[in-house]
Amino acid sequence: MDKLARLSHLFVTVFLSTFAGFMVIPAITDVTMAALCPGQDECSLAIYLSGFQQAIRGVGAVLMMPLIGNLSDVYGRKALLTLPMAVSTIPLALLAYSRKTNFFYAYFMLKTLTATVEGSVQCLALAYVADNISEGKRVSAFGVLSGVSSAAFICGTLAARFLSPAQTFQVAALVSMVATVYMRIFVKESMHRRDALTRPILRTSQEDTQCENEDGSSQKIKASKKILSPADLVFLLKSSTKFSLAAVVAFFNIFLKGPLSLQQDQFADVMLSSNVSGAISQLLFMPILARIIGEEKMLSIGLLAGFVNMLLNSIAWSVWVPYVAAMFCAFAMFTIPCLSCIVSKQVGPNEQGKAQGSISGISSFANIISPLIYSPLTALFLSAEAPFPFPGFSIMCIGIAHS
Repeated sequence: MDKLARLSHLFVTVFLSTFAGFMVIPAITDVTMAALCPGQDECSLAIYLSGFQQAIRGVGAVLMMPLIGNLSDVYGRKALLTLPMAVSTIPLALLAYSRKTNFFYAYFMLKTLTATVEGSVQCLALAYVADNISEGKRVSAFGVLSGVSSAAFICGTLAARFLSPAQTFQVAALVSMVATVYMRIFVKESMHRRDALTRPILRTSQEDTQCENEDGSSQKIKASKKILSPADLVFLLKSSTKFSLAAVVAFFNIFLKGPLSLQQDQFADVMLSSNVSGAISQLLFMPILARIIGEEKMLSIGLLAGFVNMLLNSIAWSVWVPYVAAMFCAFAMFTIPCLSCIVSKQVGPNEQGKAQGSISGISSFANIISPLIYSPLTALFLSAEAPFPFPGFSIMCIGIAHS
């Protein structure tokens, strides 16, 4: 518990940052419609712009997550956390000031760019936890971090229901700024590299780096290249069988959730209840189970629970079935913290950022191609031209594959 207490400032930072990000999601649809197609119920321009933004965000995340993670191994987690947290405030501040069409287009362009790095907050937080927690207790800490993110989603979603769109963006911008300032003041750097800021980023060879220990002494460690090439990522995946298997599981865990993410707007209450059960399990039960059965068995439990959840959603015969299926999310949300823990144990202390960033990049790639496959499949089985009547066929497919 003492070691988890040392991460309290990081948990507060992640909560505030995640809260600000999720808080605006319920309001952005109304703001977009009012800015692009005022007085209309449908807007094809909004659909095209949203699809374009998601594509750029996904491609950018694939490229930026490993890069930012690797740079954090050299310059430190705190220094790199400043970038995504600071830039994420700018688009929110624009819509907090005005939601007119010109301001919305400015928001759209900035958000498209900043979204490519905003996801790095989570992978940098994972690397920070790995820096401060020993391997034996790491899965519990990852679970608490994931539970904090789920709690932030819950609080942000609920807060948005009591605020107008204007107030929502004003509060979100303020919270995002507070999160950045709080992080800079209270979060301590977990990696004390000497002369890191004086070395060029575009380095092509490995160099010895002075790393300061807690007792004030220093030691030389081998620092990885700052700019990763595809060959470096392939080498990292081949460096450990468990790492490569974890990467495959991480890819399919995101890829197979495509149909559910496509319908999250229609089932907002179900998503909320899923995160409530997930937050409770991660904050209360996961630390206990981690000491008893370990992260690998917990990963199996999480994948099995995810399969049951998707199976029930695919054959839902009544409106209450998705709410019952959401209870299995309490265990399905074990998956990501357990994967992060397994990955962190396969690399050295000066490669945690690179490892977590690579997994985040792989997950982002799955996020790109999943809608390309499941969007037409879902649309087909929801239409009158379906080969057989089974609206949940796409979800059934991912449930089978998930198992």
